[in-house]
Amino acid sequence: MEALVCREIGDPTVPLSDSSPIVLSRSHPVPELNSPTAVRVRIYATSLNFANYLQILGKYQEKPPLPFIPGSDYSGIVESVGERVSRFRVGDKVCSMASLGSFAELIVADEKDLYLVPHGCDLVDAGALPVAFGTSHVALVHRAQLKAGQVLLILGAAGGVGLSAVQIGKVCGAVVIAVVRGNEKVKLLQSMGIDYVVDFTKENVIETVQRYLKTRGLKGVDVLYDPVGGKLTKESMKLLNWGAKILVIGFASGEVPAIPANIALVKNWTVHGLYWGSYRIHQPKILEDSLKELLSWLSKGLIKIKISHSYSLSEANLAFAAIKDRRAIGKVMIVLQNNSKPKSML
Repeated sequence: MEALVCREIGDPTVPLSDSSPIVLSRSHPVPELNSPTAVRVRIYATSLNFANYLQILGKYQEKPPLPFIPGSDYSGIVESVGERVSRFRVGDKVCSMASLGSFAELIVADEKDLYLVPHGCDLVDAGALPVAFGTSHVALVHRAQLKAGQVLLILGAAGGVGLSAVQIGKVCGAVVIAVVRGNEKVKLLQSMGIDYVVDFTKENVIETVQRYLKTRGLKGVDVLYDPVGGKLTKESMKLLNWGAKILVIGFASGEVPAIPANIALVKNWTVHGLYWGSYRIHQPKILEDSLKELLSWLSKGLIKIKISHSYSLSEANLAFAAIKDRRAIGKVMIVLQNNSKPKSML
């Protein structure tokens, strides 16, 4: 089978060659069914997340031994099942999330880790759902317990997790304020009906948001959703209400912010670190319930997946470049079809 293999730590945006950190293997061994409840899935689409990029660079918290097949969330069609599999049969459309291995034509998962894709849902959308929307759903619904009427401030709102957060915020009935970079991203968020959008390259975020809150008769921000970090995080804390909740999602800026404990004490803030993947180990039922609700929302049209760029497996370096250069507005996907061609969906 074809598989993208990381042979050494390095920059995954360089063109694939015999000397690049990632190479396309065209004769990689097909994964075997390794238990009676194992399911082999032919991958249709797999999502490229910022964490995948960091992992190949050697800058992610989890560092698998070399060589490895990168990848995380994916969708596909069941190709074969173990003798004790009861929930799925050959031909079923499924999606899931793996710790590694989805940048390949085939993957094996236990049936308990797979989710049936509802009838009518697009498989590319289903492959884009688990990590980005799962992260935001667990963060906002489970951890922050976001309520209708509360003010939600989202940094990096045009990225994969950002766009998922704004939609989940609206489903919850929150007043959603989105912070983005560039006019194109502003227009997209405005077209989605977001309450207020700020372009931090042109406007002072604090002053602009304060003016908006005043016009709405609102005191401040109740929940801060932060996948960015850096200076913007520190500045945004000036907007937080007493009793606000801070969701630490990631550090796309490359800078880990310092959250002042003395101010958190005085203002009774709650800081939630959110590493979504660890729920599979510590609280898998929460993850299961979250993904089932998200798939239901997707089938009902309550949430929509914005695909920014789509590439073939052999053009994976271009997919990583879209992430690195911040050109993605939504999700970057690798679609494993013979007629797939690299393209921007913008």
